[in-house]
Amino acid sequence: MNKRTIVICLGVAVCVGGLMSWHVLAARSVPPQPQTVVPAVPIVAEKLQTSDVPIVMAGIGTVVAYNVVDVHAQVTGTIDKIGFVEGQIVHPGSLIAQLDPRPFQAALQQAEANLARDQANLTNAKINLGRYTPLLKPGFASAQQVTDQASMVTQLEASVAGDKAAIFNAQTQLGYTTITSPIDGVTGIKHVDIGNIVQPGTTTPIVTITQIQPISVVFTLPQTDVPEVQAAMAKGALKAIAYGQDDRTKLDEGTLLLVDNTIDQSSGTVQLKATFPNANRALWPGEFVNVRLVARVQHDGVTVPLSALQQGQSGAFVYIVQPDGTVQQRPVTVTQTLDGRALIARGVKAGDTVVTAGQYRLSNGIKVTEVAAGDPQVQNSSEASAGML
Repeated sequence: MNKRTIVICLGVAVCVGGLMSWHVLAARSVPPQPQTVVPAVPIVAEKLQTSDVPIVMAGIGTVVAYNVVDVHAQVTGTIDKIGFVEGQIVHPGSLIAQLDPRPFQAALQQAEANLARDQANLTNAKINLGRYTPLLKPGFASAQQVTDQASMVTQLEASVAGDKAAIFNAQTQLGYTTITSPIDGVTGIKHVDIGNIVQPGTTTPIVTITQIQPISVVFTLPQTDVPEVQAAMAKGALKAIAYGQDDRTKLDEGTLLLVDNTIDQSSGTVQLKATFPNANRALWPGEFVNVRLVARVQHDGVTVPLSALQQGQSGAFVYIVQPDGTVQQRPVTVTQTLDGRALIARGVKAGDTVVTAGQYRLSNGIKVTEVAAGDPQVQNSSEASAGML
């Protein structure tokens, strides 16, 4: 190796050493970078408790009047008086209409006169028969006379019986001139006026009376619910609750009366009938209502708000807040949903804290902080995606 080569090698070594020293010094002179701290996600949470939860079956039904009566005249006559106001509550015996009674009073008087005449003739015939009978044995009266007189007595007794029947019929016809309500109910629209002639057999009634206290609701349930309903009925009366079309306004509480004896094969449903006292007249015939049938009560049930339920590939789950402030997904089994809450069969227990809002930014292990409901910091999926639409 010559001197020139040695000089070049020494120069290269010096350069490499200087470069390495510069990198070490540069690294020492750069201040350390702070670690990134992920902020806690704001959420709204609820601590779960146990309570008695009714297990209900929901169906849609129609309000049906307990009784409906079309009031018709039973005799032909002229209306003298209308005894009700449209929409009035009436009771058995309340006057609906009064027909002109004079023709029927005359018929009754005629029947009474016929009875008086025939009774007088019968009395005289019996006296004569009493006279002839003792005279038959000594020969002062013939057998034909006694027989004829006895026959006359029998005929007159039949006439008296016929007169009494005629009187009863005339009294009945006269009673028909006063038309009264046969039931408790509410009168509808009046179809006749004073002075109109009414008669039996007409299709148009004087008025229709509808009984609404109590009242019935006919509703449907899937045929799969029938065994559970029948099993519950065997233990006692089942409570039925009627709600308005919004399914939130409670109208009345009643009792299940029966399950129909036939299942509709075309729809796979069965009809049920419940009776309601309808004290406030909130149920009206023909109205559509939602009915909840309480089959049983789940004691110590655990419910979560529907907003806490999330849907994943494996089914429903909730986020549980852990003692260290992180969250964990937990699958749940839902028994029923009612009034904004879900009854959970498995997955959560009393004392667990579930996230009810703010799940959009969560996953297992994420740190969270609880805030009050309605806090603008909390974002749900609908709010977070609103800006992208």
